[in-house]
Amino acid sequence: MIAEYQQYDRLLVAIDCIIFGFDGNRLKALLIKRGFEPELGKWSLMGGFVNKAEGVDDAARRILYELTGLDRIYMEQLHCFGDTDRDPGSRVLSIAYYALIRLEDYSEELMSTHNAKWFDLKKIPPVIFDHKKMIRMAKERLRQKVLNHPIGFELLPHKFTLPQLQSLYEAIYESPLDKRNFSKKILSLQILNKLNEKEKESSRKGAFYYVFDEQKYMELDKSGLKLI
Repeated sequence: MIAEYQQYDRLLVAIDCIIFGFDGNRLKALLIKRGFEPELGKWSLMGGFVNKAEGVDDAARRILYELTGLDRIYMEQLHCFGDTDRDPGSRVLSIAYYALIRLEDYSEELMSTHNAKWFDLKKIPPVIFDHKKMIRMAKERLRQKVLNHPIGFELLPHKFTLPQLQSLYEAIYESPLDKRNFSKKILSLQILNKLNEKEKESSRKGAFYYVFDEQKYMELDKSGLKLI
C-alpha cells in the first residue's frame, strides 16, 4: 500500500438493494429477516458487502443474483448513505440500488431460504438502520424515472393489457388516472404492439394484450419522449 494512504481509515462498503415488484394492484418491496447481529431477526433490505476485487456495480449484480436467482435485472444506483452512526456494527458506507423484478420470477424456494417477504409500500414494517429512508428515496426516484423511461414494463408480464398497465402507474403514483386519457396517450406513442389475443379473466368482453416495442421506443426517445 502507498504510504500516503496508510494514514487514512479503512471503511467497509455495503450494497443495499431496494427490490420492487408489482402484484397487479400494489407496488411492493422485498424484505428479508436479518440473519446476523446487529439487529438479528429484524426486517432488512437485501444486501451484502463489496469484495476487494469487484466494482460496486458488479457487487450489486452479484448480490441480486445470489439473493434472487435472477440476472439481467433492471437496476440503478440510487445514493450513497454514509452517516457515521448508521450501522452500530462498524463504520459502513452503503451504496443503495433499486431494482425491478416480476413477482412470479422470484421462486418460493428462495423466499423461504432467505426468510423473504413482499410488503405493500404503504405497509412497510420497522426496518433496520436507514433502510426506510432508502425505500422512500427509491420510490421517489422510480416515480421520476417512469415519466420518461419505460422501466415500468420490467414489473409487468411480457404481454399485458392496458388496464394492467394503468394499474401499474396508479400504484407507482398512488393516484387514479383517467382511463380514456391514459389509453389515448400511451397508444399515441406507438410503442405498444397489439396482439390478437385477449385476457378474459377480468371481464366477459376481455381486453387485448399488448407487448412493449423497445425499438420504437428508442427511436422516439431521441426526441424527448414523455410517457405520461
